[in-house]
Amino acid sequence: MLQEYFPILLFILVGLGVGVVPVALGWLIGPNKPDSEKLSPYECGFEAFEDARMRFDVRYYLVAILFILFDLEIAFLFPWAVVLEQIGTPGFVAMVIFLVILVVGFVYEWKKGALDWE
Repeated sequence: MLQEYFPILLFILVGLGVGVVPVALGWLIGPNKPDSEKLSPYECGFEAFEDARMRFDVRYYLVAILFILFDLEIAFLFPWAVVLEQIGTPGFVAMVIFLVILVVGFVYEWKKGALDWE
């Protein structure tokens, strides 16, 4: 019975080894020479000059949401491409309709200037 679980145990041990061994080696043999530059707070390459709770422009959030929206919709193309032969013409037509709706939404956002950053 334990023979059936040996590949799983081996997989877990190899995964732990791949994850833990490089970190442990880096901690053990890596250089540790902290100085004022390395210990200073880092944010976008320059010192913080305003409060961390300052308000962001709403365009930042709009661009982020639009990126996630279109990125997730494009992710639907991969499973469709894999099973294209099995779903035939109806599946192809459905995906073309999906892509047309996606392109119309993208063009609308582009024309409204939602993707412009000033």
